[in-house]
Amino acid sequence: MGDMPPVRRDGIGVGEQPLGLDPPRRSPPGGHKRRRDHEGVGFLLGTNPQPPQNNSLGPQSPGSRPSGSESAGSGSSTNVPMYKMHRASDILMAFSICSDTKKNEIIEQAKEALEELQKMASMGEPLWQRRDNMEILDGIQYLKQLRRYDLTADMIVKMVERGEPQRSPNPGGNQDMPTFPLATFEFNPLYIEGSRETGLVDMKPVSIVELLMDSRQWLAAFPSIVSRATLIGVILRGVNGSYDGRVQVMAAEFHHSSPLIPSRQSYFARYCKQIARGTWGVVDVSLENLFPSTHVQFRRSPSGCIIEEMPNESSKVTWVEHVQVDNGSVHPIFRSFVESGFAFSAKRWIAMMNRHCQWLATSMAGTSPTSASVFVPQVGRESLLKLSERMTRTFFKNVSSCSDNFWSRAPRAMTHDKDIRYRLGNIVNAPGKPPTGTIIFTTTLRLPVPPKILFDFLRDERSRDQWDHISFGRSVRELIHVQNGENHENRVSVVQVNSSPTKIHMVFLQESFSDETGSYVVYAPMDIFGMSMILNGGNPNFAAIMASGFTILPDLPPPWQAQETQGSILNLVFHRGDRSFIDDKIPVNTFGVMDDIVSKTINAIKKALMPDGSGNQSARQ
Repeated sequence: MGDMPPVRRDGIGVGEQPLGLDPPRRSPPGGHKRRRDHEGVGFLLGTNPQPPQNNSLGPQSPGSRPSGSESAGSGSSTNVPMYKMHRASDILMAFSICSDTKKNEIIEQAKEALEELQKMASMGEPLWQRRDNMEILDGIQYLKQLRRYDLTADMIVKMVERGEPQRSPNPGGNQDMPTFPLATFEFNPLYIEGSRETGLVDMKPVSIVELLMDSRQWLAAFPSIVSRATLIGVILRGVNGSYDGRVQVMAAEFHHSSPLIPSRQSYFARYCKQIARGTWGVVDVSLENLFPSTHVQFRRSPSGCIIEEMPNESSKVTWVEHVQVDNGSVHPIFRSFVESGFAFSAKRWIAMMNRHCQWLATSMAGTSPTSASVFVPQVGRESLLKLSERMTRTFFKNVSSCSDNFWSRAPRAMTHDKDIRYRLGNIVNAPGKPPTGTIIFTTTLRLPVPPKILFDFLRDERSRDQWDHISFGRSVRELIHVQNGENHENRVSVVQVNSSPTKIHMVFLQESFSDETGSYVVYAPMDIFGMSMILNGGNPNFAAIMASGFTILPDLPPPWQAQETQGSILNLVFHRGDRSFIDDKIPVNTFGVMDDIVSKTINAIKKALMPDGSGNQSARQ
């Protein structure tokens, strides 16, 4: 974290390529070659896309890079290169959907999914129950009201409680009574998550439709949720070339901001339809029933949104998120958070859509507040925002469990029994200097501190010298900021660290933002000359960025408990340059450096927010 990214003589950082080009990459464990960032995600039909993670595995021997199957969260253990798996699976899917029979089946399934989505968006209790300030789907009521099966609630409850794939009984030997299809009750190991959220979005309905139907725009708008998105094929064209009536098959990977939460991969049909004047529906539905695999870890039941036109070019969006998922590989620290449905909830999709709209508005605005001694031209402001957007997008991609990332557990004997996960990042090449390797490492802990207090402490430059070991004993001030939206805490900042009144020690680019679903503080050290070039309109695509930061999530109780908690789950992420390794060999002392940075940061946060030591027992890892 403390190493400075190399810079060229003109002050612009080097080591990263412009957007759309590949930077130099390492070979992942086991000889895997990572595929290009803009390629799609998928999995070979008939294979397990991501094997369950074993969180009880011991440490690896130091000095060598573990293979993908040696530790929890380390990724796929297949011998097939990952990029070839995805490419082959996408080709296979594209080939499979070409037959007229399959096309008709997909279209029919997509249209039925939209009908179900409309009902779920409009119905109230008892289908939807409010909990933790979120509408949660009642699975029993869903089966009774939307699946049209003529069984009593007691019979349904008994079948669900047994948790085994089965057919419904046939009371009284009535041969005419319908039975449940076998796939309907595959509750083991798949866990049902259903949520709904309604919100106002500052965007016209047709713009939202375009955002959702264009895979590149969709990926760009939801970087904290979608790690990969690919359009496999268009099954049905829209009316007169529009999106109205369009059915397309997509592959996507959904992630969260921790390697301890497994990513979710799926093939699905996306259907868009103008329901009425000013009202649109966009729905997803998985295609596993048409293209079955031996082991399904994730299904998208009819999910999506109803978009209604509102005054002032805004929209009312009702989002329904309904999935079946295997949560067996979720780390215990995140188990309640994920099983509550909050982690991948409809509320999060609405929040991220609003953040995207705020970001667009900020990018197009013409002014930004600065200190009295700093003037930033409009071109500099635009470059700063573009660089911050790339930093944040990279942060979410780097820290997730997506299929590109191969995580390993640091040896506990060298990290004082901490659960630190790490992976190697890109190699940074600077002219005239030896290549520099980078390493990303992260750990997670619970703190009995409300998320708002923790967020304010970590984002505020006035308290940075209390937790950042680079800033210890030094003067820290915010040089410039650009506010993103109405909340003054959501901002992009340039933070300057001075070792003396006249000497600048470090400059950080920082973005902080918070909503109902979580809070984030993302930052990266920058060379003072490189930052100067950015603020004067330099190309942000060539600035080297090694993003570190924090994700702050609510520590939710298990779904079956009624009490609320006021604590937080804090995820610490550090991205550090290290010239001692540029291949797969990791020096033993690197693990000591990881432990030192993590320990100092955690202890400093606890000391500042829990000075009486009350968090020593409850702030467990």
